[in-house]
Amino acid sequence: MLPPPSPEGDPERLRDLAWMQGIQNGDQEAFRALILEYQARVAGAIARMAGSASDPEELAHEVFVRVWRSAHRYQPSAKLSTWLLTIARNLVLNEIRYRQRHPTVSRDIVREDGQYPEDATPDASSIQPDAALLESELHQAIDAALQQLPENQRTALVLRRYEALSYEEIATFLEMTVPAVKSLLFRARTTMRELLKDYLD
Repeated sequence: MLPPPSPEGDPERLRDLAWMQGIQNGDQEAFRALILEYQARVAGAIARMAGSASDPEELAHEVFVRVWRSAHRYQPSAKLSTWLLTIARNLVLNEIRYRQRHPTVSRDIVREDGQYPEDATPDASSIQPDAALLESELHQAIDAALQQLPENQRTALVLRRYEALSYEEIATFLEMTVPAVKSLLFRARTTMRELLKDYLD
């Protein structure tokens, strides 16, 4: 079991520790609170690590199923968010390996006739068409560039850029030294700049 929360320290970590204590005791309200806090963050990280062929919401759901089942394994020496992202990364790696063994047709929101499904039609009145198009193209280019990075580089960049983890936290996450993480990120950023040079120019 986890130790009782200390009255001192980071409020976020104390809150997370209390949630995990509750989950270990079968407290479904604590579990729901944890999901509400972290679901979007976990799904976003999964989407960037796994690419458009994955279902981030489905994989995020599986992350929290594993949290419920494995709560007794959580060690408070690691931040809860880092533990969640470790579970997410393992699921993403499994998903990538599965896709490599069972290639499927990409699930695109646009049908073969080039039209959007009725429930996915963009609301053109709420955005400027040119700006929206450019922003959409940029996001697609960034996502495509991320998927061209080696898995460790992509994960390190996602954790640093989108999850704001420190070099030390990423090193722990990837089981590497801090200098190795910095080298990994340097190579990742260099490759991203090259892949996105048309947009950066």
